[in-house]
Amino acid sequence: MKNLNFIIRAMAFLLITSVVTVTHAEPPKGGLFVNLTTDNTRAATKAIMFAHKKVLKRGYKPVAIWLNVRGIYLADKDRTPRAQDLKRRKGKSIQGLLKAFIKDGGIVIACRACSKAAGFEQADFIDGVKMGNAKLISELLFNPMVKTLSW
Repeated sequence: MKNLNFIIRAMAFLLITSVVTVTHAEPPKGGLFVNLTTDNTRAATKAIMFAHKKVLKRGYKPVAIWLNVRGIYLADKDRTPRAQDLKRRKGKSIQGLLKAFIKDGGIVIACRACSKAAGFEQADFIDGVKMGNAKLISELLFNPMVKTLSW
């Protein structure tokens, strides 16, 4: 009987300590800076979904997508999605994916020089897109806790 009592107490102790450990786990540290240079919707969808679902939703911060070169065309609020792209993404446009990412705390930055070269201004982009500047980019890019990924 003493052995049974000891086993029950030991199991209770292990259960309590494992619950305390799980509830007090530290959130992930660091973030991700995605350098997105293409307006190819297949590649862009993968980049946005990875940054959103696999990184941001798992608690990593900051998570930023830098749209540059041709990537800036993805945030054009007047861009018309192709029917086959909408079908592949279950009715969501690239702009819809970016908006959902921003809504959940992601950062979308349009390269200022690339925007100017394409004839875009801030007003041409979907809501929530930030116009890039050296301070914003360098704070993310050179943060030792942020990893960089190019797409």
